[in-house]
Amino acid sequence: MELWYTENHTDDIKFSIRVNKQIYSEKSEFQRIDIFDSEEFGRFLTLDGLMMLTEKDEFIYHDMIVHVPLVTNPNINNVLVIGGGDGGTVRELTRYPSIKSIDMVEIDKMVVDACVKYIPQTASKLSDPRVTLFYEDGLKFVRNKVEKYDLIIVDSTDPFGPGEGLFTKEFYGNCFKALTEDGILVNQHECPYYTDFARSMKSAHKKIRDFFPIARVYQAHIPTYPSGHWLFGFASKKKDPIKDFNPIVWHDFNLKTKYYNTDLHLGCFALPNYVKELLESVAVE
Repeated sequence: MELWYTENHTDDIKFSIRVNKQIYSEKSEFQRIDIFDSEEFGRFLTLDGLMMLTEKDEFIYHDMIVHVPLVTNPNINNVLVIGGGDGGTVRELTRYPSIKSIDMVEIDKMVVDACVKYIPQTASKLSDPRVTLFYEDGLKFVRNKVEKYDLIIVDSTDPFGPGEGLFTKEFYGNCFKALTEDGILVNQHECPYYTDFARSMKSAHKKIRDFFPIARVYQAHIPTYPSGHWLFGFASKKKDPIKDFNPIVWHDFNLKTKYYNTDLHLGCFALPNYVKELLESVAVE
């Protein structure tokens, strides 16, 4: 008998992967955590039945959420990661010797423990001496932080359940206060293609624009995420990811990547018309 993992992207769309075996399944205080092994995508993590990452395509998401802000501002020293319990974002950050400290705030310790044990591909750098783990609510964590971080990466789940508070106006306002003068906020920005996801994307973008003078959106193609078309938000007090981009900076870092490159840095901000229209509609709402 075949075992299949299936996620409902909408009421009318399902995405499925044939599973070799289920490696891990537990219910934490916050959510159900499952790890599966598959022929096509390797091991993959789901939370409450929703795809978080696969070993095969996680490099796309983690390349784009980390390297875009680091190349825009190569002087980033102190970083806050909210969410990201799989460790992939931290893994990419630790590749930069210029970064002095990485605080990671993950509400669910069981996610981290499971990934350390079963998905070391992403979790292997959580033991880096520059990394400090905090197992608490990210919304509460940033409330009393003032000009402490050069970069905040919101590597969260979708805007319901444990991740709901990370899409609120209060949260984005607190992130603004927690950032230094040249600080950058990057967040996963949902899918623009399906209606419910697009509504969440527009809501987040509007709230971010209320605080940050620079608020842009960029994109990547991630095969196992709904529709495959995924967005990221880039917000800053001063740094513009296009105007302040210098490809020499990336070459000086001398990092090898599977997805990010300097052509893509500029190209990912060139959005399709349907996404532009969604974002432009936010300005008049």
